[in-house]
Amino acid sequence: MRIDSHQHYWSLARGDYGWLTPELAPIYRDFGPDDLKPLLARADIDRTILVQAAPTEAETQYLLDLARTEPTIAGVVGWVDFESADVTQRIATLAEDRLLVGLRPMMQDIPDPAWMLRPTVGIAIESMVSHSLVFDALVKPVHLRPLLTLAERHPRLSIVIDHGAKPDIARDAFSPWAEDMARLAGLPNIVAKLSGLVTEAGAEWSEADLRRYIKHILAIFGPARVLFGSDWPVLNLAGEYGGWLAIVERAIAHLEPNEIAAVMGHNARRIYLGKRGRS
Repeated sequence: MRIDSHQHYWSLARGDYGWLTPELAPIYRDFGPDDLKPLLARADIDRTILVQAAPTEAETQYLLDLARTEPTIAGVVGWVDFESADVTQRIATLAEDRLLVGLRPMMQDIPDPAWMLRPTVGIAIESMVSHSLVFDALVKPVHLRPLLTLAERHPRLSIVIDHGAKPDIARDAFSPWAEDMARLAGLPNIVAKLSGLVTEAGAEWSEADLRRYIKHILAIFGPARVLFGSDWPVLNLAGEYGGWLAIVERAIAHLEPNEIAAVMGHNARRIYLGKRGRS
């Protein structure tokens, strides 16, 4: 099974996508399954992980409703208020839906890089562990050292780093991103997505600009702990589905067939769908 481990759907009329403005013209419209399914068919992708794009539980319910009627969606990574007084109950209620496979606070938009280490957040994290939910880490390089501390505090928490932690490829800021990622890769409960890199590479990006970063992620995590993701339709700001897929497939072409299959779906199935979701 080939799985796109990171894609989005949204409806502008919902009104809770604060970051999505008319200035982002290529993606400032509704996107739903009918838009993506032709691309999945051409790419021979069987299932997707649908990821939240708004910091509201209402959007999470919207995505879960979509997942119940759309068989290409294997699972949903949603959102919850990690600092609410009743967060344990909120997570338990959301987790009653087996299509919920993870949660993602939008940490890239939170001013404090160490927010994830607050005691209130720790309560939510332990609740996630008890319900076998994956923690999707939407982070930038500034968050990587706090993320290391979080992972050490919660060794049973499965952490997926979205978009390779958004390195500043446009400025070729390889260090200290590379060293911090390597430290994270030393912990067994962390994996990384090959997703979202083209939007970090600047308007005039080339495949060569991306290669060094992709190679490093593969080298430190190994093919058993790397997941292919498209970040569609955000991807449309800087590229297109087939082009990004081709870049990833060329980058992993030297691997053994079973390792390629792992990156392209088996890892996502193990990490996200091992205990939850749609097989």
